Parts: sequence; C-alpha cells; structure tokens
Amino acid sequence: MTDFILPDIGEGIIECELLEWLVAEGDVIVEDQPVAEVMTDKATVQIPAMYSGKVIKLYYQAGEIAKVHSPLFAMHIEGAEPQPKANEDSNAESKLQYEAPKAATIAPVSSNSIDFILPDIGEGIVECELVSWLVSEGEEILEDQAVVEVMTDKALVEIPAKYSGTVSKLYYAQGDIAKVHTPLFAMLVNDGVSGQVTQGATNSASQPAVRVGEDRLKPTEEVLAARQGKALASPAVRRLARELNIDLSTVKGSGDKGRVLKSDLSQAAEVNAAPVVAPSTVIGGTRKEPIRGIKAAMARQMLHAVTTVPHFTVSDEIALDNLIVARNQLKDNFAARGVKLSFMPFFIKAMSLALKQFPIINSQVNKDCSEITYFDDHNIGLAIDSKIGLVVPNIKGVQHLSLFEIAQKANELVEQGREGKLKSADLKGGTISISNIGVLGGTVATPVINAPESAIVALGKIQRLPRFDANDNVVAVNIMQVSWSGDHRIIDGATMVRFNNLWKSYLENPLTMLVELA
Repeated sequence: MTDFILPDIGEGIIECELLEWLVAEGDVIVEDQPVAEVMTDKATVQIPAMYSGKVIKLYYQAGEIAKVHSPLFAMHIEGAEPQPKANEDSNAESKLQYEAPKAATIAPVSSNSIDFILPDIGEGIVECELVSWLVSEGEEILEDQAVVEVMTDKALVEIPAKYSGTVSKLYYAQGDIAKVHTPLFAMLVNDGVSGQVTQGATNSASQPAVRVGEDRLKPTEEVLAARQGKALASPAVRRLARELNIDLSTVKGSGDKGRVLKSDLSQAAEVNAAPVVAPSTVIGGTRKEPIRGIKAAMARQMLHAVTTVPHFTVSDEIALDNLIVARNQLKDNFAARGVKLSFMPFFIKAMSLALKQFPIINSQVNKDCSEITYFDDHNIGLAIDSKIGLVVPNIKGVQHLSLFEIAQKANELVEQGREGKLKSADLKGGTISISNIGVLGGTVATPVINAPESAIVALGKIQRLPRFDANDNVVAVNIMQVSWSGDHRIIDGATMVRFNNLWKSYLENPLTMLVELA
C-alpha cells in the first residue's frame, strides 16, 4: 500500500479544504485521473492521480482541511511489488514497502545531493516550458524560495524549493520542455534541514530510491510554520489578510503552534488603522510588484501576438433594434428552461453562419506563412475578465448548436471563468474570439488577436443615437460599435469588410438567420 502525498498546489499554500472526492475506496483509477477537488485561497483545483491502481483508503472527508505534503489517500499501485521483509531487529525501517514505478518526490543522486522532481502543476498537464531560472548553479537557496518559472497552457507558474541548500545542477535550459514527475534540478541539502534525506542517500544501495509517503516527506506544522517569510494560517485567514492588506509574516499567531487566527488579523488591522503623521510632502514615490500567474501568461501571449502577427482593424456600427425585439420575445422562454438569454448567443450564432461563407476568417497560418489550415469547427472564444485575470474559453462546434445550446454553454463558461474553475479543454482549440468591452462601458477598441487565431472582434456598449431614416427623418436607433482585428498575412481588408457586412445583416435582421439554419 502506498500513500499519495498531496503535492504543492500553489506558492505559499500549505493547506486546502477538501470539497469533494471524485473516487471512492475500492475504485480502480488510472494515471492522471482526477481523484479529488480541493479549494485553496486562490482557486478550486482538481488533484490527478500519479499512478494507476486501486484506492484503498481515503484519509479525509468533504469539508476537512488537508495539509500539503501529507498523505491524501492510500492506494495499491498497479504492477508494484512488495520488497522482501528483513529482520525487524536488524533494520526497523525495512518493513514491507511498495516501490513506486516512477519518481514521485525526490531521489538521492549523491551523498547529500537530491533531485527535485517537477510536481503536478495542473489537471491534465504533463509538460511545461521552462521560461526562466530564478537561481543559478552554485547558488544558496532557502526552503520555499522560487527557483524557476514555467509556462503551462493555462498560466505562468513559479516552482518553489522544498528544502534549503545549494543548487548543484540545472537539468534544463530556458525554452526547454520539462516533463512532470521528472528531475528539474539537483541540489545539496543543508545538514539539519532534512536529515533523513541525507542519511538515506548514503545508504542508497540498501534502500529504494523513492518511498512515497515516508515521514521525511511530510513536514510537520512546526516545520511549515518555520519556513522563512511564511505564517501558519488557513485559506480563509489568508484571504482575509489580503483583503485587509496585512502581511501575515508580521502577525504573531495566537492559535495552536503559532497559527494566525482571524482575531489576530482584527487586532493587526486596528494597529494599522492608528493615525500616522505623514510627512508634509511626498515626491516621486514608486511601488513595484511582480507580474505573475494569469497576468504574466496574458502579457507573454499578447507580446507574442503583436510582435508576430501583422494586425489591421475594421470598425463599423450595427443597428440592434430588431435584435432587441427578438431577444425580448425569446428571453422568457429561455428563462422557463433555466437559461438566461443575453445578446451574446445571437452574436455567436450569426458569426458561425457568416464563417460558413468566409472560411478564411476561421483559418490559421503556420509560422513561415507557407501553409493555411482551415477548420471545419467554429470554436468561438469569449474573453472573460475573471478574478484571476483575462481568460478566453471557447464554445466548441458552434455550427452544430442551437441558440439555446449556445446560451447554455456561454453562461456555463462565464460562471466557471469567474470562479476560476475552467477546464484546460475549455481554453484550447479556439478558432476566433469575441471581446465584449461594452459590459464595462467601452465603445471602440483595437483588439489584439488571440494568436494563433486569425481574427477577433470587440463589441462596444449599446447607445441610443440619432440617425437618418430612408426619408431623411431623424430617428433614435440602438447602435453598437464593433471593431475587428485581422491577421493581414491571410486576410485582406476587403474580405474582412464583406464578412462583417454578412454578420451585421444577420444581427440587424435576425429572421434572416432562419434561412441558414438546417
């Protein structure tokens, strides 16, 4: 039987709430299958299995707090063989153990050198790009110090060190692809930080290279609390500290083993609120903060797009009076079926109908501009301003979906995006995107293409403006400004204008969409 150790699930996170088990005792599971859903103070995360096998025991119940680096559940690993049982008097540590088929945490490589194994960094993620090393060979590092930045298909992630010591070897160069569960770098562990590790290393011939669930891989709360710059606190307390703008490392915890409680934060907030005599004049003040997570991923994605894709923009206005009438006629019907109907599903469906006649807008060009790939599916992305940054999930196969199905899926993606619960598959495979700046009061924009896609449109707010009718009478019209950006390598201005005119015609006269629906 092998213990599955809860891996690092975010910088500075030492515990999480177990929301739901996705497996049960006795279930047979496969590698990378989600086994549990946990809540940190940053997001909801699904924990995948590292091996195939059978679940023997679940150590937590829903609602309980699980500790990082402690056993989450026990399992029998498929294909694992028990080691021979030695004389208990001669070696108490030689009790029956199962050797893991592959490295799960660390493996000794010399007398006191260990390999740091790249942990799970997201559901379904098996590899990542090494963006930059934050340390160098020969450098002294501290436990929980950020050592490397890696890029997944979801975000930029900083990987912290598990122990203090000296970096002896970096196994990857910037830009290389690193595999999850493989060595990332080697380090010499400081004496006293993880004594059992160094002792085990000197006896590697008689002990397995890896023992999942050994006590040395399960730091106690005292050790966790002693980490430099880190206080012992629950996710809820950490969230409250951020809201109150309080540095947890400066707060003395009154709870068990120094745990910071909400009452401690209240006292700290009162101290911070005490009047401070400010200097008479403050000139030239600055403040710096690192760009991390989704914001960093967005920054790199946008930089890549604007430096590699030649953009051009087309703007127009759309009269939405008829669309407003159509939505008002349908929204009660949709509401009765449990779905809120906004204008977005109409924009999405009209776009799909127009893409049928302009497949070049739904295509992508390769890096050297020698080949165009046309996509049969219309996977239309929605830019969402979520609590963790800008994300662009997409609705797959819009050409096959009804207006109701589009509305249903769009509502789901928006809700999941705002809660940080989007799946990796939702963020992949987009072919064209929509950014709704109107919900924030924006009117006109120059959107940046979500590369490798070839086009994006920004929707402005609806404004009631004066316009001339066919008889030159001034009338009030509900107008929306739209702004297209296209990849000028494969889309010319005339094609984009014709495509926009067709899309616009469906929106200004919604009944015309019925002619195209199968």
